[in-house]
Amino acid sequence: MSLTPEPKTNTAQKIRSSVSWFFLALWGGRIFFREIHTIPYIIDRLNLSSFVSLSSHILRIGILLSDTHVHRVIQKREDFEVAMRNSSMVIDYLVFVVFIVGSFIVPLWEKFRTKTTETKADYVFALGKVSMGAMMLSIARGTLGVRSFLGYPSELYYRGSAMWETLYGMLLAYPIVCYIFVPVYYSLGITSVYQYLDMRFNSKLVRCLASFSYVIRSLLNLAVTVFTPCVALNTVIGLPYWASITSITTISVLFTIMGGLKAAILSDVIQGLTMIGVSVAIIIQGVVDVGGVGPVLNVTYERGRLDFFDFNLDPTIRVTTVSAIIGQLFMSLSVFGCQQNFVQRYCSMNSQREVVKTMMGNVPVITVLFSLSWVVGMVIFANYADCDPKSLGYISKFDEIVPFYVEDKFIYLPGLLGLVMATLFNSALTLAVSNLNSLATVTFEDFLGQIPALSGLKDKHQLRAIKIIGVIYGFIIMGVSFLVGMLSGVIESSMLMTSATSGPLLGVFLLAMLVPCANWKGASAGMIFSHVTTLWITFGSLTITKNVEMLPLSTEGCRNDTISPFVVQPATIKSYLTHHTNVTSSSASTMMMSTTQSTILGSSEELSPLDYLYSITYMYYAFIGSFTTVFVGIVVSLLTADPKNDIYEEHLLHPLVLRLSRWFPGKPRLYAGTKHLDENEDSTKSSNSANVNRNVNSDNSNSNNANGTNNTGATEKTFPGRVGEDGKINLNETYANKLNAFKDISLEVANEITKDSITRL
Repeated sequence: MSLTPEPKTNTAQKIRSSVSWFFLALWGGRIFFREIHTIPYIIDRLNLSSFVSLSSHILRIGILLSDTHVHRVIQKREDFEVAMRNSSMVIDYLVFVVFIVGSFIVPLWEKFRTKTTETKADYVFALGKVSMGAMMLSIARGTLGVRSFLGYPSELYYRGSAMWETLYGMLLAYPIVCYIFVPVYYSLGITSVYQYLDMRFNSKLVRCLASFSYVIRSLLNLAVTVFTPCVALNTVIGLPYWASITSITTISVLFTIMGGLKAAILSDVIQGLTMIGVSVAIIIQGVVDVGGVGPVLNVTYERGRLDFFDFNLDPTIRVTTVSAIIGQLFMSLSVFGCQQNFVQRYCSMNSQREVVKTMMGNVPVITVLFSLSWVVGMVIFANYADCDPKSLGYISKFDEIVPFYVEDKFIYLPGLLGLVMATLFNSALTLAVSNLNSLATVTFEDFLGQIPALSGLKDKHQLRAIKIIGVIYGFIIMGVSFLVGMLSGVIESSMLMTSATSGPLLGVFLLAMLVPCANWKGASAGMIFSHVTTLWITFGSLTITKNVEMLPLSTEGCRNDTISPFVVQPATIKSYLTHHTNVTSSSASTMMMSTTQSTILGSSEELSPLDYLYSITYMYYAFIGSFTTVFVGIVVSLLTADPKNDIYEEHLLHPLVLRLSRWFPGKPRLYAGTKHLDENEDSTKSSNSANVNRNVNSDNSNSNNANGTNNTGATEKTFPGRVGEDGKINLNETYANKLNAFKDISLEVANEITKDSITRL
């Protein structure tokens, strides 16, 4: 089959062609009727040979004139297309600039208008002024990131829908975070979530290790986030990668200095709504071009793009249903439950109940937004199923397929391409701003704030220091972004980095909340061992060659109208058309066979134990890291248990775990304080609290006041110690000494007052 059969022209092309030939016919008719009266005279004056010679010359002149006119018509058409493309690009550039400026000004408008003094709490937590709807969309945007808009469609196009099933693990993470993580540290009143680890383990080392893990992971993921829109900008407008990376990071730094969490959330809302609108427009246009929803489903299913529910337990396969669920569950738990930028959003809400409502209400939102990107991939593949742009040389990277489709199919709608580019640019911008805010806060609170010279800074000086740290991180991200281009795609890069760094961080939080016997020695040893293990496997995987199955592509259905003439053809397309004019279905089947065979050969080879370990898919890295952290942490904690020194306040454990703690291994815990006892609790607990007072000082009528109530109101009381099986609370030694000292001082004061009264009498 020829690669260039008769073109199937669209309506606009037919109209332009008809108009061109109509004017050509008028021109030829005018010449003919103007000169027709001279033909008899010429025949009469010339002999036959002269007439034949003259006819030959006339025919040649006519052909030359006709050919010249046709070339002029073609040239005019090309000039028209160039002019139309240039005018469209001008509009796209205007939309691009206006949208970026608008997205920058709108979130900061209130700051410019009110000009109130900004505090550290305003900057970090937005002081609970953000609505639940805006918070839901912001959390969803932070969950998916800009990778969903470019990465997921290209993943389905070239590798299928296996990664789509990571949605299951993501949705399972939401209720776990709501009912395990949020109840523990929502009301702690901390600026950095890693302060919780310091309170729980009474160790700066554990806190710094966790903070450092978060910083490294955020820097790597932000580098991928910044690099992602640069792919589209380079594809569509030819903007160099260095220019895009520099622009995004520079604007992010400026936004970070001027904005704060509230501005980042409002910008997330703008970007989220815009991305939804653009995705819906792509889906509608693609479905109409293909001929309906049915053809889209049929083509993607028949070509192997919709292959769900693969329960193969082989850990070396890149993605299966099992690895997608387990891997994404542990990655999502680490992100939602242990990452500073998400915890800041939880703490900015008015109540824990509102946090739970927002998180659970986000489940259908994240389902729709996550699936929307994959549907975009289905539609784009259905349009290019028989004429792949990458095989023809129009694009060089997998992640360029979405911007190429917009450029190809929406060229007659000026401004949409600019809107898409601005959306990608701003999406990376807002995510960078949000994470820079969190990175700077964590760095100051967990590292610089521990330095004695900086611990006593005023609020405004702390805020200034946080902003300076954000600027420094912006330049670091700029440098790391240039290295991301060497990895294989946005999704591959993002998932690899997130999975490799999520396990140790999640593991130490699980130890803190769910394992009462865990101490700082076990937590530190577990994190260090887990980091070494996961990094060893990660770098080892880069030393071996893995057979990643690429689904077959085809160019057998390419026609002149498949790809818009407004799209500039690459130089390689001409040689491709010259040397591949007979691409048939047999070549496509051969390509499928070769791909399958290479995969089978790669899987059948005998691997050494070390190579097998390196071949484990990156989807399991987060699970491996979490498991090793918890396992090593428990073992080391049991071996180094010291009930007198391993003391912490019991409300730092999960409430359910606290009730079940007697079933956990290890020596009985000695807490620095019991959990709150409410007034509406049963009489047994009330009697227990009364026994405490009698046990402390049976002859002191003011011992109840010594226990006191906490600052949350009269409904809550705290008692430093632990409740024994006999219903009495054994106070820790430090607190008991304080009570005895207070009693002695009270007695001395009372004696002095008595003596003074007697003297006066």
